[in-house]
Amino acid sequence: MEGWSIVRLLVVAVSSVLAACALNLLTEAVARLPLVRRRAEAAPPLLRACRPPLLAATTCGLLLAGEPWTGTTPAVHGAVRHLLVLAALASCAWLGARLISLAAEGALRLAVRRHEPGWAGRARTQVGLLSRICQAALTVVALAAMLMTFPAVRGLGTSLLASAGLVGLVAGIAAQSTLANLFAGVQMAFGDLVRLGDVVVVGGEWGTVEEITLTSVVVATWDQRRLVMPMSYFAGRPFENWSRRTTRITGTALLHLDPGTPVPELRREFEGFLEKNELWDGEGRALQVVDTTPTTIVVRALMTAADADDAFELRCQVREHLLAYLVERHPAALPRLPVAPAPGSGNDGRLGDRPVSPKHHTARAHPFADPG
Repeated sequence: MEGWSIVRLLVVAVSSVLAACALNLLTEAVARLPLVRRRAEAAPPLLRACRPPLLAATTCGLLLAGEPWTGTTPAVHGAVRHLLVLAALASCAWLGARLISLAAEGALRLAVRRHEPGWAGRARTQVGLLSRICQAALTVVALAAMLMTFPAVRGLGTSLLASAGLVGLVAGIAAQSTLANLFAGVQMAFGDLVRLGDVVVVGGEWGTVEEITLTSVVVATWDQRRLVMPMSYFAGRPFENWSRRTTRITGTALLHLDPGTPVPELRREFEGFLEKNELWDGEGRALQVVDTTPTTIVVRALMTAADADDAFELRCQVREHLLAYLVERHPAALPRLPVAPAPGSGNDGRLGDRPVSPKHHTARAHPFADPG
């Protein structure tokens, strides 16, 4: 009898595997029919992606259905059935995780088709975070369901539920920072505070949001460093988001020049340079005297660019070009530091026609004291 039980068990196992494979092939054949392909273009790719977990879940289900026919002893019957239940739960969790990933990919493709960078970034952030939350919850539920199939663990779960208040209080205190970051992440994603690809300034550092996880945000700086910031930082502190609504940004370049600088000529040179520069997006430009000091004027050049990277590069090019233009055409426009004889030197404060010694030579200050 024992030998026949083993034979029946093998027959059931082989039959279940063959039936699952046949069912899988039949489903794929139906999905490839022209009528089905026209109505559901994503059906064949969906089946290909879900084939391994679907095949495993179908096989486990057929084995569970045919296991009573094997006629094994109660001990073997219980062990085999328990093993099949665990495998079925794991297969279903695997299939669910794969479906969540496919749904997230489909949502992202739809977002990209709208050709709106802001919407695409927001969709990537929200869909990615929601996918991680769903997969984490599915994993926890699957593990809990698998553990509850063991009588000892089931009894432990009952005792824990009886003292759920105390356990919840202790767990909440122990995981306070983690839970705060988790809830801050949900708030940030669905509140649209920051998205993947946003240009932000956090902790005095300028960078691009490279990755958003359940509890942290990774910001890539211009010098290839990575700042890992907790979610609670963004939810509880002010920060700069340079691409909140649009990636376009206005760059500035400050020039400290002599009061006799021909500003109209400098403005024409600035505008002509922008007209020939590919980094300028053509939206806005201005060159104005925005401040004066006892010895200089402060000229500010404004220019717009498509994003922060282009704006930074354009600012540098504008400074270099205007500096070269002034040195070549109007060297007297560069700022000068006036000097005078010390009191009691025996003259009226004028150098007159005497030769200018090196100590009386005019010193030039740096023309670009741009704090930004």
